[in-house]
Amino acid sequence: MSALIEANDLVRVYTSRKGLFGKPVAMRAVDGVSLHVARGETLGVVGESGSGKSTLGRMLLGVDPAQGGEVRFDGAVLPEKGTPQWRAIRMRMQMVYQDPLAALDRRLTIASQIREPLEIHGIGDAAAREARVEELMQSVGLRPDQAGRYPHELSGGQRQRVVIARALATAPELLVCDEPVSALDVSIQAQVINRLRRLRDENGLAMIFISHDLKVVRNLCDRVAVMYLGKIVEEGPVEDVFATPRHPYTRALLSSVPEPGQRLDGRIILQGEPPNPAKRPSGCAFHPRCPEASEICRTNLPEMQETGRNCRAACHHLDRTGPVRRAA
Repeated sequence: MSALIEANDLVRVYTSRKGLFGKPVAMRAVDGVSLHVARGETLGVVGESGSGKSTLGRMLLGVDPAQGGEVRFDGAVLPEKGTPQWRAIRMRMQMVYQDPLAALDRRLTIASQIREPLEIHGIGDAAAREARVEELMQSVGLRPDQAGRYPHELSGGQRQRVVIARALATAPELLVCDEPVSALDVSIQAQVINRLRRLRDENGLAMIFISHDLKVVRNLCDRVAVMYLGKIVEEGPVEDVFATPRHPYTRALLSSVPEPGQRLDGRIILQGEPPNPAKRPSGCAFHPRCPEASEICRTNLPEMQETGRNCRAACHHLDRTGPVRRAA
């Protein structure tokens, strides 16, 4: 199956300084990331806070331009941000943000904000746009009487549905979801996830689902990519990676996911916090926290290796890894 979106060796570096006269320090938020997503496929991107997940999502849309590597959408290199060509492509790729209240304009009604992408891209006449707004509201479970309400008059789950409806207004082929349910109650999370799954299946959407919630990723995604300090350290089909994670970091993440009726006695506790991206450790960036680390991990950067059908991981000790330990 051909890729709808493909990233090759993406790099994004931010520069910061401590104090007015401090020396500039480079921080590699995304460091050589390559991935692809086929039409109708959902890729989950997981990792701790600060791993570069959200930056990667913005880079895939061209909102944050890559400083190295390239993004290809439907076989063509993504145009430069702000150009007419980029705006035309953006109509086909949209984003759902983590905080729906921050993503919405509190001065505009719900209907106005769902209609806005149609007006920006000149889609349909006034009557067609009104009909499209009604259709979108119905598809995400919003009532017609809510069209004239403002964001603060809706619940968190309803606001997130508005954001999803607005993202779907232009009938995009790709949806990038950046922690779309993390700010919602558990019961509302389930409603939004089920709505996304139905919309994906009905419309053939490709999705990149950025999340720290591994249960949601397992439930929604076809494949998963695990990020650590700006790099993908493991990637593969969800069922394969969750059943037999090959990278120690993936094993630690999965061991913390509670299983019904089981204790977390087998949980792998990582020592310390993720390193400062501006002061990356030598060799494998995970080695200061890794229980499997050896001398080669401290000096040599591991390369991605095939670990099975459509699976790959970057670790010097793939032979030591196996299923996640679970308590009986």
